[in-house]
Amino acid sequence: MLVNMKEMLAKAQKEQYGIGFFNAVNVEMARAVIETAEELHAPVIVGTAEVLLPAMSLERVAEYLIPIAQKADVPVAVHYDHGLTFEKCMEALKLGFSSVMYDCSTASYEENLDRVAEMVRICHGMGVTVEGELGHVGDNEGAGKLENPSDYYTDPAVAADFVQKTGVDALAVAVGNAHGDYKFPPKLDFSRITAIREATGIPLVLHGGSGLSDDDFREAVRRGVCKINIFTDLDKAGRAGIEKGLKNGAASMMGLIPYEIEAMKEVVRNKIGLFGSDGRA
Repeated sequence: MLVNMKEMLAKAQKEQYGIGFFNAVNVEMARAVIETAEELHAPVIVGTAEVLLPAMSLERVAEYLIPIAQKADVPVAVHYDHGLTFEKCMEALKLGFSSVMYDCSTASYEENLDRVAEMVRICHGMGVTVEGELGHVGDNEGAGKLENPSDYYTDPAVAADFVQKTGVDALAVAVGNAHGDYKFPPKLDFSRITAIREATGIPLVLHGGSGLSDDDFREAVRRGVCKINIFTDLDKAGRAGIEKGLKNGAASMMGLIPYEIEAMKEVVRNKIGLFGSDGRA
């Protein structure tokens, strides 16, 4: 069933487990995520991000994701992640996404606050959940790599002000995490996660989940993270599945699809079990 994230994350926060958000830029990814969630009777969040739109447009993603979510026998939120422009977030709303992240984290604090507060007013009137970001989660490489990531860590006191003034439903935090492949094992600031949770009282979101250790995930969830974003691990698994299929003699795309889906399902199974959301639907 298609739901927004608010009640889903509130339950996760109360019962202290995490819910995976998996970007699904094609039908095979969507099937791997939602079918596995159904098998494990777990709530799940699927969607795409603005940076991924060159792979598949927002309209095309909505055409397959929303019907699959609606027919699922577990709660599924369809989330537009890292929306960088007001216009694209509005497009996601019109297409039926049940949750949006309006990422204004590179703007000034006041601009971030004002823009996100406006998005909250619009989305809440439509029954749609809003995620904001405070501090800034950079990339592990490329143009988005931060020179000194700790300069952009989320401040708990500022987070409390931001949440109170915007009314966001969930907050993405910068605590040593980054997008993409980690070149070295990350060191998450767990005490900062606790402080932000205590200051804000709302579900926290950890971006850049691919590459963190199992212990990192467990401790982050224990301290208040309720939504964990995964893409790189899923994307790499799909490629590995195709390579396995080719090695085993699959001679067509139809023959490769089962390998691709099963490899990605294994990642989703692992994450759902690790986050503790299996059996929670």
